[in-house]
Formats: sequence, C-alpha cells, structure tokens
Amino acid sequence: MKKLIVPSVILVSSILTVGCSSDRDMKKKGMNSVDTVSSNSEESTKTDLDRTISKWPSRTQLAVQEMMAKYGPPHEVSSERIIWNNQGPYKRIMVTKEEVPHDFPMPHMDFLEHTVLYQVPADKADELQQFDGSVSFYRTSGELSARCDLEGHNILTLNLSRDIIEGKKTPLEARASFGENVKQDIMGMRPAYVEKLQFEPQTAMAAAFPDTKVMPGSPNREAASDDKVTPDAEILATVMAVNMNEILAAAQASKKGLSKDVTAYAKMLQSEHGKNSEKAMKLSQSSGITPIDTMKVDQMKKDGAEKLASITSLTGKDFVKAYVNAMVDDHEKVIAMIDGELLPKAKNEKVMAHLKETREHVSMHLDQAKELQKKM
Repeated sequence: MKKLIVPSVILVSSILTVGCSSDRDMKKKGMNSVDTVSSNSEESTKTDLDRTISKWPSRTQLAVQEMMAKYGPPHEVSSERIIWNNQGPYKRIMVTKEEVPHDFPMPHMDFLEHTVLYQVPADKADELQQFDGSVSFYRTSGELSARCDLEGHNILTLNLSRDIIEGKKTPLEARASFGENVKQDIMGMRPAYVEKLQFEPQTAMAAAFPDTKVMPGSPNREAASDDKVTPDAEILATVMAVNMNEILAAAQASKKGLSKDVTAYAKMLQSEHGKNSEKAMKLSQSSGITPIDTMKVDQMKKDGAEKLASITSLTGKDFVKAYVNAMVDDHEKVIAMIDGELLPKAKNEKVMAHLKETREHVSMHLDQAKELQKKM
C-alpha cells in the first residue's frame, strides 16, 4: 500500500510516508491506544513477553526473539507491537504482530522495521517510492525507516535508500542491486550492504525538518528564531496561546452535543478567539513585531492541554460543569495576567491597544460563563 501524507498547515507538520504500512499507519488504526503490557518495568520479563507473543504468527515471534538476543529486553510491549529504542545505530526497532505481504525482491512478509535518523529531501520522495514500497520516512523528525522480515535486508534497504538520496543510484539500479545483494546473502557471501550500515546516521538536530510556516504573523519558536525576544514579541505570542487554548476547548465542547446555550457559548468563544488571533497576526505584520513562543508561552499551551485533557472524557452534565467552571477560571486568570503583567510590559502602542481590546472581550466572555455557571 502506498500513500502520501501531505503536510498540514494547521498541525504545522510534514509527514511523508512511502510504501507498505508504517508506524504512522498503525497509529491511524488505533494501535497507539492498545493496552500496554509493560514499558521499561519489572513486568517486561521474558515470561511476560513470551505470553504476549504466544498467539502471534511464528515468523514475528522469531523476529522478536532474534531482536531480544541481540539488543536485550524491549522498551515497549503491547498486544500489537514490540519496540526497542536507541539500540545500535537505530532510533527505533519495531516488530509488529501484523504481517504485510511484500513481493520485492521475492515474496515474503513485512513485520520488522528499523529506523535511523536521516533527512530525506522532498524531491527524493518519488525515487524512494519507485525503489521500494517498504521504505518510509517522517521528514519532521528526520526518520528514515525500512520494513522487511530480516534485519540484514532492512540494512540493505537503508543503504540503498541513502545511495538514492545521494544521487549514487537510480531507483532501478537500486532495485537491481537489492536483488543481487539478496542472492549473495542467501549464498552466504555476507555482502557489506547487508552486514552493516555504510553511513553514519545523523544527529536528531541535523535530521529534523521542522518545516516553514505559511501563516504570516504567526509565532516563531524561540530556539529557532533569530529575532530578539522583546516584551511585545512575547506578549503577542501569549495572546495567541491564550486564544488557541480557548479555541481547542471550545471545539471539544461543540462536539459533545450539549444544551443549546452551552453549545452556543462554545461556538462563540471559538469564533471570537479565532478572530482575535487573526488580528494579532495582522498586527504582527503591520508592526514588524514577530511573536516569539518562549518557554513561558509554551508552558501556557501545555497547561491548557493538561486542563482540557482532564475534562475531555467527561460527558453530559459532568462535562458542562467542568467546562463552564474552567472557562470562568481561565478568563479570570487572563484578565489578571493582562492587567498585572502584559499591559505594564507592553511598549508598542498598537500592542497595548490590542491588549485592551482583548481584555474587553475576555471580560464579556467571563460574564457569560458566570451566567451559565448560575444555571448549573
């Protein structure tokens, strides 16, 4: 199965997958939510592992035992996959319960994946797809993966993929070389391309590709920005972080099928905070002040996610009560932050004006939340 996942502007991510089913495919199927048997705990004993894989296909069981013998106990064990992290030259080794039929270079099953850190240029995507359907890469984190049934053949795939990336081989030449190397391997000739990676995997920083933003006026990351972190730059990023926290919470509330007044309130918040972010981005462009996501701003986003996570599983009246109480608490804190911290720090007159306008809207949102609170 071959597919292309196009970078998403909203998620600011660029995941590009080539070939047979990959780890990203499994996550889409819900494998990230399977019951975890153990993860770096005392339960991860050989007995537990044997019990977990006892109903797996025999070939996948063999792969698990081979990886155990070479790399030791796995770091993650679930009913569907077993993972080793940062072993040898690999960022990740994974064996899946699922076997995927693959006929290149001859019929076998794919279930063993080896991942290294290596940046794949976007213009090499088609060539890697032509070479081998079981090659995948995740450009954002800089991962290059090969999936087959033997570690040596994954090593071969990674070596030939690198040759394609470096322009040393065409896809057709790489396919022919793969077949020849497999023949030699079967005959016990131990070809170098099967025995060992012929290159050094990159560092995480060198391999990663965070991509570039396409929403003018949106924040830059502090670590990746050449712009000076001025008070106004952090203030604009803070306002956008507040808006995004409320937008995400409102979007979740809108999906819950709640009463008309609560649903209307949530939809109003999403619209109002969305408009406020748009104004902040336009202000950034007109003023020349680039918002910077500092560690403090990023912590605000994390706090918002933590609070939302604590209520998302609730339903009905329980969710309504938790959501409305959260909105009262959030908006009170934002007003206090604007009055006590942001306005006193602001230097740019337009930034100050935007803060005052934001405060007026937040105050109205707070009053409406308190009215809903009285009805509970």
